[in-house]
Amino acid sequence: MLKKTLSSIFVCLLFAFNILAQTSKVDSSEMVTLRIDPDAARGAAVSQIFEEVKFIPLETTKESLFGSISQLRTTKDSYVIYDYDTKSVLIFNKDGKYRAKVNSSKVTADANEKDKQVFYGFNLIKNKDESLIRISSGKNYFFFDLDGKLVKKEAVGKRNAEDRYIKFADSITTIAPFHIYKNGKDSTNYEIAILNNKKEVGLYFPFESERFEKDQYMGGGNPVTDYGTANELFYIRYYEYNLYKIKPKTVSLAYRIIFPASISIPKNFMDMTEYKKKRVEYFEKNPNQIYGISNPYLIGDNIYFKTNSWGWSQDKKNALVYNLKNGDLTSLKNLEPDTLSQFLPVTDGGSFYDFTNNGFHSYENGYLYTSYSSLALFTFKDLNVGKDRKYDPVLTKFFETQNKKSNPIIIQLKPKKN
Repeated sequence: MLKKTLSSIFVCLLFAFNILAQTSKVDSSEMVTLRIDPDAARGAAVSQIFEEVKFIPLETTKESLFGSISQLRTTKDSYVIYDYDTKSVLIFNKDGKYRAKVNSSKVTADANEKDKQVFYGFNLIKNKDESLIRISSGKNYFFFDLDGKLVKKEAVGKRNAEDRYIKFADSITTIAPFHIYKNGKDSTNYEIAILNNKKEVGLYFPFESERFEKDQYMGGGNPVTDYGTANELFYIRYYEYNLYKIKPKTVSLAYRIIFPASISIPKNFMDMTEYKKKRVEYFEKNPNQIYGISNPYLIGDNIYFKTNSWGWSQDKKNALVYNLKNGDLTSLKNLEPDTLSQFLPVTDGGSFYDFTNNGFHSYENGYLYTSYSSLALFTFKDLNVGKDRKYDPVLTKFFETQNKKSNPIIIQLKPKKN
């Protein structure tokens, strides 16, 4: 019996040693600690935070009418949008004119597939000098051009796994989220792997393959964020207030955010066995505690991010901008419209739900993108009645020809860097 026990201990130690031996160390030598109290965040004029604001109404026709923007990406001359309500991808030109749509009628099932073909988002894939919209549905990937025409169809199993990875500018470095490292018959799951010419050169944050079945995890969206700086990405882990920076050779702990104790989870929250498979119940009982951060963008001296908690209130300041240079903390919900924004809010965070749920859709080519409904825009216009407000030709035409049930509006914002 003792011999078997010692043998089991030896095997466990050997397994643990193998994991430790191949796991890379996170560099924390340049970590910056940020002490942030969301309640202390102040408002500011729109022109203090942004240097350009552009409202882009999306053309409303019988074919193009949709609910809200769940996902937004840009190409050289188009906006590509996913609408969860209609389960459709819509393509609009940069001036907002409707171009094409991809819905379930263009995604046909194979003969052996009985389920209805639906999809829940898209990827933009570079194909030489053009972008293709890739949709996953059933057992296949469907590739459409920006005119909504089917270009090709591929079985999921035949797809090269690397096309979901993030490639850096040197063309040989690839960032692989949720990577499986294989060593003979053994394999280990890692949250982040750095590949150089397809070979692992960095493996970070090992985890059990069945961890999502064994416990409850709450996140605020994609843990990897491209904030516009070449060869750099932000990474966020579950139940942490840390911002990790991914570079071609290393993962480093760049910023550690400390919130007031009253809204913070315990430091060893994931190790507290009494909450295993009871995380949701914990946050239901502690709705003001922040379970994570999301949507981080480092733009010049400013870090944009959201805090995520179970509870919601009209007054909660959960979308913030922290200035690394002077320590100023700004609440995006409390931005005051001014001449730059034609005296219209640039987010609907203080009045409606979309920005609270989604934050910024993306940061591309120096611009942040968000959106809100026509209902919100007309509501904001009504608040300006009697104040002699003047609108640019685009919004003037919109207000004259559209109504509160028209398509959403994209807001393009160029943030200041200092």
